Amino acid sequence: MADQNTAADAAVSDAAASQALPDRTTNPADKDAPQGEVSKNAAKKAAKMAKQAADKAEKAANKGIGKAEAKKPTSKAAQKPKNKKIDGAALIGIDVSKEEDFPGWYQQVLTKGDMLDYYDVSGCFILKPASYFIWEEIQQWFNTHIKKMGVKNCSFPLFVSEDVLNREKDHIEGFAAEVAWVTHAGSSKLDKKIAIRPTSETVMYPYYAKWIRSHRDLPLKLNQWNSVVRWEFKHPQPFLRTREFLWQEGHTAHLTEEAAREEVLQILDLYARVYEELLAVPVVKGQKTEKEKFAGGLYTTTVEGYIPATGRGIQGGTSHGLGQNFSKMFNITVEDPSVKGDEKKAPLHVWQNSWGLSTRTLGVMVMIHSDNHGLVLPPPVAEIQTIIVPVGITAKTTDEERDKLYARIDELVTMLRDADIRVESDLRDGYSPGWKFNQWELRGVPLRIEFGPGESTGNYVTAARRDIPGKEGKSTIDIPELATGVRTLLDTIYQDMFKRAEEKFRSHRKLITNWDDFCPALNDKNICVIPHCLTEECEDQIKELSARKAEEDSDEPEDARAPSMGAKSLCIPFEQPEGIEPGVTKCVNPQCTRLAEKWCMFGRSY
Repeated sequence: MADQNTAADAAVSDAAASQALPDRTTNPADKDAPQGEVSKNAAKKAAKMAKQAADKAEKAANKGIGKAEAKKPTSKAAQKPKNKKIDGAALIGIDVSKEEDFPGWYQQVLTKGDMLDYYDVSGCFILKPASYFIWEEIQQWFNTHIKKMGVKNCSFPLFVSEDVLNREKDHIEGFAAEVAWVTHAGSSKLDKKIAIRPTSETVMYPYYAKWIRSHRDLPLKLNQWNSVVRWEFKHPQPFLRTREFLWQEGHTAHLTEEAAREEVLQILDLYARVYEELLAVPVVKGQKTEKEKFAGGLYTTTVEGYIPATGRGIQGGTSHGLGQNFSKMFNITVEDPSVKGDEKKAPLHVWQNSWGLSTRTLGVMVMIHSDNHGLVLPPPVAEIQTIIVPVGITAKTTDEERDKLYARIDELVTMLRDADIRVESDLRDGYSPGWKFNQWELRGVPLRIEFGPGESTGNYVTAARRDIPGKEGKSTIDIPELATGVRTLLDTIYQDMFKRAEEKFRSHRKLITNWDDFCPALNDKNICVIPHCLTEECEDQIKELSARKAEEDSDEPEDARAPSMGAKSLCIPFEQPEGIEPGVTKCVNPQCTRLAEKWCMFGRSY
């Protein structure tokens, strides 16, 4: 999709350049109509209404934060307000900048953009329809592709007994601090406490042992869409670090290691496509180091993203090759299909995979694309792809003229819906066009269509892109070509969003061969790709060497102390640069005496 540049793109661009944007505030037949879209009184009214809405959203957000959290500011900026508020903040809704208070900005973009609300259990959030729609689009897309691979959806209980959870000790050690336990039923204490699943390997695999009896039962490929609970952390962040989150978790069993490995990489490719084709987010595919791999697994593959505003990497989704570890623990075996006659051979333990993608995808998308005016949503997943706003209606506009204009807008809506474009019109009375523009910008609608008497007479619409503010993002489309023009423009918006994000990621991914350049590159908000020995000891040393410990060990939220965090390994990229000479190239870590094995990507990370 990112490569689909068509001749239609150029046609739309040429049309925009050749046709001057009209003054739609005036009916061409009415020379005495007042000029200017928003009067001073209307602007004051809009500002007042926006401020009231912002105050209401702020109160709602504070209400949902636990008492302990309410006492503790979420960032240095919250402790000591030293940044100037954005000019016109009362009108646009966001009153802190992405550049100066990223945590505060992120919270406001989500709440004022109508994506989520806070809940009265700390670390839990309500996904409102606008955000859940995006998750549904991801679900539908992913379901379509995994079902072609033979995966079937199912549902397992969210409870797991302590005995079962403890059967795989290496695995559960990775989640031990995060497991939430049910200890009472009503006022009665349970004989044995029950865990709420942090993941479902130990929930599902006893039944895989029951269901898989023969090699003919393989492969078994199941997936479930559910929520999991992981309780242990200090500073919740919506979508990124929450105590309950939505995800899919696939669990499959195969006869051979080769078949399992093939699926691991197929799923990883689908995860990369979710980010790149739906969310316009570039990612790097790679394998986790031994230190960072999934607890109890054989190896972990990952897609890694980058947040330009903070210079930090972020894990986007993981596909794990579990090997035979779990099948040996849960005795999931089949007879060797090569056995002939009365020949005796030991049963074979199956090879297993697990893979998961969560609502973290939404947080990554918001942090990369959104701006100081609010959300910027990629067209493929936006609940409303196009909003039509009437303009040029004044005090002199008659009811008949207004009704006629609204009837034409209804026709435009029908034209676009017939072309499978998700479109709405904003015909609310009592709100100026400027107020409506700002509200739909806040909610990230990719394309705004303005339609007034001037457009009606000229038989065209004025289109304004959300991703390019101001006049540069405006163009016109003739109504006979409306459906084609809007579809082409939406595709162009997606392509440009992806291209901008990819250019930033590439420009901030630095090849480092000298340790003296490592920390300065990190401090300049870069990801570092270094020759590395891939040992756990060396990774620990690099994290220590690149951190200012007094600040990292503080009780401040991670966003506030990000420049002081130590770097961790993100992945060993599948696409390896040239430059490592086997047996010659040394690991970049100055305290390490080993030779480099691979280029490894390091960075400060969420």
